[in-house]
Amino acid sequence: MKKKLVAIALCSAFAFSMTACGASDDAAADKSAAETENNTEEGSAEASTEQEASADDDGILTMGTNAAFPPYEYYDGDTIVGIDPEIAALIADELGMELEIIDMDFSSIVTSVQTGKIDIGMAGMTVDPDRLENVNFSDSYATGVQVIIVPEDSDIASVDDLEGKLIGTQEGTTGAQYCMDQYGNDAVIAYTNGATAVQALQQGKVDCVVIDQQPAIAFVDANEGLKILETEYAVEDYAIAVAKENTDLLDKINAALAKFTEDGSIQAILDKYIVAE
Repeated sequence: MKKKLVAIALCSAFAFSMTACGASDDAAADKSAAETENNTEEGSAEASTEQEASADDDGILTMGTNAAFPPYEYYDGDTIVGIDPEIAALIADELGMELEIIDMDFSSIVTSVQTGKIDIGMAGMTVDPDRLENVNFSDSYATGVQVIIVPEDSDIASVDDLEGKLIGTQEGTTGAQYCMDQYGNDAVIAYTNGATAVQALQQGKVDCVVIDQQPAIAFVDANEGLKILETEYAVEDYAIAVAKENTDLLDKINAALAKFTEDGSIQAILDKYIVAE
């Protein structure tokens, strides 16, 4: 812009060259501006393409989970196994990607998906309104039931007996939120994982534990003196958390889930880990 103004001033002093000077400078300026704009657009397009290629072509699907939730995810030696890792492996294979599983606190999973630290969250995760404000969810691939674990000699016989009791839960779970909403924050102690909550129950620090049915069965089987009440606390749908802007991945995951539901692959995994009673 400064060069153009200087050129116009000079042309005013030399009237005989005014027309040629203005035309020449304008053309040069327009050409320079166009080249700059094109280069900028090309550079931006290249950067955008490189960024998309990096996100799409790294070939790794990162799954965040909390591996203390059997049979959905737990450690077998140094390996994380269970229902969710096997379903995620099917999806990754369908997408032509390699699955990478990252163990983290359950309460960190949604934030990690939201910020792009991980691609998906799978941890027996229930779809609820609060989580939907931050991430999207796939179609459901399993149904979860919240149950109540108590000592065998407990006076708690049903959900109706929880009033006035101290309830143990796993932090960040819908079970924890349900109990806080119904009985107040002071009535609930949220532990890092389900195993710690059950340990607190055995030590008499809480009166009961509200947790998903399948891990509850595993915990009770592994610890004498505990039982699960017959009364269900809540019934929920499990799904996969995906970042809101990553709609392409969500669509691909839903297509894979539909395929593996149709051919019985998901049911086979569920049957492998959950024995019908």
